[in-house]
Amino acid sequence: MKTIGVYTSGGDAPGMNAAVRAVVRTAIYHGLKVKGIKRGYEGMIHNEIINLDRQSVANIIQRGGTFLKTARSADFMTPAGRKRAYNNLKKHDIDALVCIGGNGSYAGAKVLNEEFGIPCIGLPGTIDNDLYGTDYTIGYDTAINTALDSIDRIRDTAHSHERVFIVEVMGRDSGFIALDVAIAGGAEGALIPEDQADWDKVLKHFNRPGKRKKSFSIIIVAEGDEQGGALVLEKKLTELYPDLKIRSTILGHVQRGGSPSARDRILASRLGSEAVKALLDGKTSVTVGIVSDKVNYTPFELAINGKKSVDPELIELAEILAI
Repeated sequence: MKTIGVYTSGGDAPGMNAAVRAVVRTAIYHGLKVKGIKRGYEGMIHNEIINLDRQSVANIIQRGGTFLKTARSADFMTPAGRKRAYNNLKKHDIDALVCIGGNGSYAGAKVLNEEFGIPCIGLPGTIDNDLYGTDYTIGYDTAINTALDSIDRIRDTAHSHERVFIVEVMGRDSGFIALDVAIAGGAEGALIPEDQADWDKVLKHFNRPGKRKKSFSIIIVAEGDEQGGALVLEKKLTELYPDLKIRSTILGHVQRGGSPSARDRILASRLGSEAVKALLDGKTSVTVGIVSDKVNYTPFELAINGKKSVDPELIELAEILAI
């Protein structure tokens, strides 16, 4: 193995640049060359492949997003598209790949390995923290701190105007962000996909006999909760409690941007370096994660299909602290 290709794919996440930086510098340290593939699988198909060296990754560790860009690729879903991608990799003498992304990105790397025998290592890059095989994903810590900062600001307005605010955070299939920011932000409720009783808990909060006198409330909802998003919940609560002043806020993609936190920079740097070491050790078709502060390798198949869910004790804690 002489040349490693690295790319980011799927949704961007703070810390991706730090991960690319670690891959490049660790590879160079071990005498390898590195190629950067722009725009993920789409760039692989269209030969958007560049040389990376120490200077290429200077002054990027503090930057959000991904300097390699990212894109979805319908063409890569076809055999012809994947063949073009493989041919371009061979043109650049790329012997192995490091893929930074989520489940869809892992699936693409898995197919490349199965069809063409290219060793591939995956790194968990997503703000949702829903990837199996790691306690935390690259970008998650930054996302919850960004969301928490917004919630603290909303709390000031909620208190001043004596309103109920429903704040929608990202989390299409998981409630990691919603649950953590609800606890850290002192919210009175958290609606997440994993908790089937969350709506009843919100109603219990408003109906509780002898409820402490409080003129405002903050309710956090994950965008993928079965009860609906912030606007749907605002309508439901307004119908049930017409005397309350209820407003909703959707934080949206603001959670993806911004300079990565120290924790995300360290996590991304550690995982990027371990990815290169894994390739040098002959590993392939695995993801690199951190479990209980130890490096953990998970086969692509399990990483893609494994179910990671929030801690039930945290769900209980959120309910206890909301009284």
